[in-house]
Amino acid sequence: MKNSLLVLFLSFICCNNTKVETPIKDYSSKNAAALEYCKKNGFNEDYYFLVDLGVHPGKNRFFIYDFKADKIVDKNIVTHGSCDQLEENPNKWQKAKFSTTVDSHCSMKGKYKIGKRDYSSWGINVKYWLHGLEKTNESAVKRVVVLHSWDAVSNEEIYPKVSPLSWGCPAVSNAFMRKLDTRLQKSEKPVLLWIVE
Repeated sequence: MKNSLLVLFLSFICCNNTKVETPIKDYSSKNAAALEYCKKNGFNEDYYFLVDLGVHPGKNRFFIYDFKADKIVDKNIVTHGSCDQLEENPNKWQKAKFSTTVDSHCSMKGKYKIGKRDYSSWGINVKYWLHGLEKTNESAVKRVVVLHSWDAVSNEEIYPKVSPLSWGCPAVSNAFMRKLDTRLQKSEKPVLLWIVE
């Protein structure tokens, strides 16, 4: 009987081509804090962007959270910075490191105001300036850490492989950037981007 169940289970796994969704962490406290911040500071209160660089870089870790629906409505892969200018990082492809230093090529944690839409030489040729709102990301404009797309970034999970490294920018796939761009162009208020670990 046990052998029959095992065979049945294995055949189900082998023959079932349905993609298994990566479980999403509980971000309820972050979402509540983000909404409070948006209300207090005149940001868009319909949604915000949450980037969790603590998640493996081959998995979805850029989330669009809808405040009214109280749920994540879209998600995708996003890059983190190489940080190879400061010190050797043997796990650089997997673990994000952080610094505000110019030319560090590191990521920066914290809340950002998504600013002006501008031309990018990368991806779909659209970028959004990011204005760091905390000590941990205050050099974003000076470092030209912007939200943009990149042809090298996949539009779906590639785990256990990893996404390519950026120079600190949260870069996404071209298809996902088109979705973000559509939302951002319609927003009458600034949108919050929050990078966490």
